[in-house]
Amino acid sequence: MPTSLLLNVGHALDHLFLLIFATAVGAIATQWGMLWQDLMPYTSGAFLMFGLGSLPAGRLGDLWGRRAMMVVYFVGMGASGLLITMASSPWHLAGALTVMGAFASIYHPVGIPMLLQNARKPGFTIGVNGLAGNLGIAVAAVLTGFLVKELGWRAAFAVPAAVALLCAALFAVLVPREDAPPARKPKKLMALPQAMIVRAFLVMTLAAITGSLLFNFTTNGNGQLLTERLRGTVDDPATLGALLAAVYTVASFAQLVVGKLLDRFPLKRIWLPMAAANVPLFVLAAHASGWPLYALLLGIMVLVFGAIPFIDALIVQYVDDRMRSRVAGTRLAVSFGVSSLAVYLLGPTVKTAGFATLLLVMAGLATLTTIFVSLLPGRLTTAAQVEPSPASSAASLAG
Repeated sequence: MPTSLLLNVGHALDHLFLLIFATAVGAIATQWGMLWQDLMPYTSGAFLMFGLGSLPAGRLGDLWGRRAMMVVYFVGMGASGLLITMASSPWHLAGALTVMGAFASIYHPVGIPMLLQNARKPGFTIGVNGLAGNLGIAVAAVLTGFLVKELGWRAAFAVPAAVALLCAALFAVLVPREDAPPARKPKKLMALPQAMIVRAFLVMTLAAITGSLLFNFTTNGNGQLLTERLRGTVDDPATLGALLAAVYTVASFAQLVVGKLLDRFPLKRIWLPMAAANVPLFVLAAHASGWPLYALLLGIMVLVFGAIPFIDALIVQYVDDRMRSRVAGTRLAVSFGVSSLAVYLLGPTVKTAGFATLLLVMAGLATLTTIFVSLLPGRLTTAAQVEPSPASSAASLAG
């Protein structure tokens, strides 16, 4: 129980740290006499390392041990958060954020496989973990808005840093040591055709890239989108932060629903209509403002957050636990490495072309995601069987 609780808190902290800057960027830019659009690219190093760091993190998780890597994760997040509070210039801030991104890269390829090692209902377990991660995003919006307003932007990083260091101590004390690293455990054979595995991996990678681009564009841009499109209706930064937190909180529960469904129905049957539904919502949002825009944003984020469990569900089905951290790390390095461009381009794109153009670009990305998901084999479930009987294997491949 302490292990799963701390792992879920770790997911919340991971996303919270990555989104603090997106909420505080306006206040930091004002203090330093800059436009937020010009300061936003300085965080791209954090998201680049969030992707690239997944490769060594996943390898160390499998070969050295996931428990040890999670202690490193919590300590690193706390230390880098305190380093950010000492930034005195944009480049100093960029360097500290990049260090934070490197430690943040540890969680997904290590924490999620650790959580799923003995899960009886992997879909629901993934859904709960995803809920925790996205509640971290919601907390980032409201907590950062409050701390920036009351104590300044540096406090917005210092408070989560203290929580991360506390979690490091609790994890080291409460989580049992591993008998052996995952890579040294006995191998379990997966009775699935090689062609199907390759096809699923290809779809997983392509859909992860477009999905990560959508995730980064939305979560990093929503704060400024609401500031612009609700101007004259809601102007208080703390209230805007609370409204954004409400969107993220409601949307986060979509992962619980998706997680339950993944334990019962083929993955493609759930993922495909969700991916397609986001296309018209992005198009409508490009031309909306005020409360209609807010309602559309809620629908968009329900679908964006609800799609997060699908990639982890594919990994659970097709990858032996002995190497899940390495496979997850490779996938994350590709998808988050590419999607770090979203953070770099966000400010300049909005400054040059406006949010309307950006939202139409996201409609195009949602269209690509729909196409990629349509290429999945016809019937996939998260309940991957180890050495299944011929009958169950046939059932899992039926399309």
